Amino acid sequence: MSLAPEFSLPATSARQISLSELRGKIVVLYFYPKDNTPGCTNESKDFGALNDEFSAAGCEIFGISRDSIKSHENFKAKLELPFDLISDTDEVACEAFGVMKLKNMYGKQVRGIERSSFVIDAEGRIAREWRAVKVPGHAAEVLSFVQSL
Repeated sequence: MSLAPEFSLPATSARQISLSELRGKIVVLYFYPKDNTPGCTNESKDFGALNDEFSAAGCEIFGISRDSIKSHENFKAKLELPFDLISDTDEVACEAFGVMKLKNMYGKQVRGIERSSFVIDAEGRIAREWRAVKVPGHAAEVLSFVQSL
């Protein structure tokens, strides 16, 4: 298991999130393409619905995308998410975790976030990663892994 790349980025609730400051806790980072899009809405709702179980397992969840804090605050409020969303407008964490990919949209190649999730253990190591995530059942699968730690 490799150490998770360090970053310090702004998040909702006027927070600054640094991975190093979360040592001692299990952290779920889920990278998603864009606020207020169908897949991202469903994925965020799924993580939100399981938040109490994640908390009981000593785990904190963060969603991460390139959207602005203002967009994140609106998205979080709209979905009543019980966790914070991290704004990575400069793709610092996206690049560090290798989630930026070329995707085809409407016949054009565009750079975007490949839906990916990472579980970081209490020592700051990547315990498991999921790439090219399909939303249905994903949050439950991540929870099951976290509970096994």
